[in-house]
Amino acid sequence: MAIHLRLKAILLFFVVNFAFAFAADDAVSSKCSNKARKIAVEYWIDGVGKGVLSAINSKFGPYPSLEEKSSRLPAVMMNPLNGCSNFSVKASESVALSTRGDCEFTTKAKVAQSGGAAALVIINNLEGLDEMACSKNETDLNITIPVVMISKFGGDILGKAVEAGNRVELRIYLLKRSVIDLSNSLVWFISLATLIAASVWPDLCGHEQTDERYDELSPKESSAPKDEAELDTLDINVVGAIVFVIAASAFLLLLYFFMSSWFVKVLIIMFLIGGSEGMFYCFTSVVLRRCGNARQIHIKLPLVGDLYVIRSLVWLACFGFAIFWMVTRSRSYSWIGQDILGICFMIRVLQMIRLPNIKVATALLCCAFFYDIFWVFISQRIFQQSVMVAVASGQNSGGENLPMLLRIPRFYDPFKGYDMIGFGDILFPGLLVSFCYRYDKAHKKGLFRGYFFWLVVGYGVGLIFTYVALYLMEEGQPALLYLVPCTLGVATILGFCRGEMKDLWNCEPESDVKVQQSAEA
Repeated sequence: MAIHLRLKAILLFFVVNFAFAFAADDAVSSKCSNKARKIAVEYWIDGVGKGVLSAINSKFGPYPSLEEKSSRLPAVMMNPLNGCSNFSVKASESVALSTRGDCEFTTKAKVAQSGGAAALVIINNLEGLDEMACSKNETDLNITIPVVMISKFGGDILGKAVEAGNRVELRIYLLKRSVIDLSNSLVWFISLATLIAASVWPDLCGHEQTDERYDELSPKESSAPKDEAELDTLDINVVGAIVFVIAASAFLLLLYFFMSSWFVKVLIIMFLIGGSEGMFYCFTSVVLRRCGNARQIHIKLPLVGDLYVIRSLVWLACFGFAIFWMVTRSRSYSWIGQDILGICFMIRVLQMIRLPNIKVATALLCCAFFYDIFWVFISQRIFQQSVMVAVASGQNSGGENLPMLLRIPRFYDPFKGYDMIGFGDILFPGLLVSFCYRYDKAHKKGLFRGYFFWLVVGYGVGLIFTYVALYLMEEGQPALLYLVPCTLGVATILGFCRGEMKDLWNCEPESDVKVQQSAEA
């Protein structure tokens, strides 16, 4: 039992350290710093409005104006059409149309700008929209006109109209963003639900799954006392909390310097193991306690011994689900499997790792607070880019998506992006929230007189602050910068106001309390 627990602890250490490396947004280049935005290209043919085309802005040059400030301008095709050299068509105060290919995007922009164009629309050679970045050796951009890309379908409509001699007019404008939309609302809801479920999990499911663990050792000992369910937990101390954050920093640097496609595949396998273990734990918690005597059905196999049928079937189903996700992880629906495995993994971690008191919580979360700020913001001055954002965005990952995060597709987004949150942004506040739930339960506190409810509210507010900061700053944010004050700060203020801070600060680890109670008995 002790060896099994240590092995799981080692695996969880590496997986959680990796999960802690994720920020909530994509990387921002120092040279081409524009973020991908929804652009609308409204068009008229011979004065008749025909519709609106979806477009994406380039990573260089200014953003188009908002709708109320945009102008309706005539469209002209560049000559040559690829826009790679000076053209003879008069383009002053017009929107230039160019095809993709044959030269850099920035070259096309400079040619259109030198010809007097007010904006440049690049027609993609495929359906869909792609990123338009600067070339690696570009040093002098000086591009002052908006550059956007439309799909091949939209380009064919405009191109045929221009070639037919029709008067084509375009109005290009930046669509307004909202702080909260459907995708990040779902991320907010799932994060909060995971936090609550992991905290109340023992009361939701009881400890039947632990009884089964004893069944594996000996059928005769299947009626193990419920208190022994707590054996499968690890209490963190202050030194361990500090060492953990130092180790997380070292692991983050390892990811930053040695990230490659094969490294990502190793991390995917680690996630597969951790996710399937978490899923197995959650399913056995829910399923086996409802099976009654059927859970005792077992067969004897050579070299294996007693094999419990229902547990084995559940394990095969969970591992098979994880394998299916790994095989199909590049498909558009893979985020569903990734989120299911991730949620189960975090529930498992928050049952296995516990904070014994607010003293340890303060050490861990304060270190995590400064860790997040340093590796997102301050590391830019040392490494010329944010180390955490670079790791989270998967640079040098060979096209593989890093798995240690929850992600929801941005619905109705032509760019097919995702809203994401790293596991660490749920796990670390979750350790404190779980402690407060156990504290409230032990001291028989009501919902509003306890700490759990107010910390859940604080966590939800902290996530909203994170989204507001992303909206205003348009760059990756250290979520723990907002989540730690809204959870640890709330617990500390309530503790002082209620005169319970000393008790919260000096709570003994639950394992020590149970050992003492057993000795007294």
